[in-house]
Amino acid sequence: MPDDVGHEIADALGTLLKRGTRAHLYGRLTEGLGEAVDETTYPVLSGLARTGPCSAADLASEIGLDRSGVTRRATRLEEAGLLRREPHPDDRRATLLALTETGQRVVRTTRQRLATLIEASLASWPPKEAQSFARQLHRFVATGPFTES
Repeated sequence: MPDDVGHEIADALGTLLKRGTRAHLYGRLTEGLGEAVDETTYPVLSGLARTGPCSAADLASEIGLDRSGVTRRATRLEEAGLLRREPHPDDRRATLLALTETGQRVVRTTRQRLATLIEASLASWPPKEAQSFARQLHRFVATGPFTES
């Protein structure tokens, strides 16, 4: 495979992974979902939806923030009724963060919005190309340089 393909993919991923690109997308996904839900708190909600209840430290490593950043965002989300703190079943000193039913609904809404945006951006593609892209992207993520070895 020519080096050009690797560079082309790396450039596209660079744009996709930029903080500004993510913040803009998160802003679109969270619009109108309440004062506590925005581009800064979205990763906490989304991360908890992926991991299930976990400590702030574990969530921090999952979403790429430090523990104190997660804790601040979690407090906002807790005050809005979107997450709760619960005792860790194995360590009485520790606390787990968990989505409430309302938090789960917000995550479902943001994920539906994301799916709708993606489908709209692929609307001009032939259906077989869009399906192939989805399969190949999934394969790349599962086997590419992002996997833990």
